[in-house]
Amino acid sequence: MGRGRQVAGAPRRLLVPDGMTAPMGCDAVAVPARLGPLVLPRLPRVGCVYADEAHWWWLVPSDSDYALDWPAPAHYATGAVLPDPVDVSGAPGLPGLIHRPDGTLPYTPPIPLYLALCRLTGTTPTWSRPVTA
Repeated sequence: MGRGRQVAGAPRRLLVPDGMTAPMGCDAVAVPARLGPLVLPRLPRVGCVYADEAHWWWLVPSDSDYALDWPAPAHYATGAVLPDPVDVSGAPGLPGLIHRPDGTLPYTPPIPLYLALCRLTGTTPTWSRPVTA
């Protein structure tokens, strides 16, 4: 097996680019490709963004779904694992990196991303308060 090659049926995971670190872990938020260009100008800081023909993916810190209901049609991917495994032919590949921020952190701040997606989808943001024992 070559480096970076996916095994049939193996999960596909977005990787942090060389030279960057993810001290808070890494999850990803996907939106349909048609929304990607509309989200970018609404963000104060953009981390790593990956894209393929169907989706744009933003890397966010792990647990960025805590107390947030990401609006449809967004998809939250824990561990930055993409939803479809590689098929027996080895396709599809990983989305390509289309934006890499300056510095060493790959993250897009999740709250501005969440609010931008709510605005674009006409969804009222919902916040839930953590239950305390």
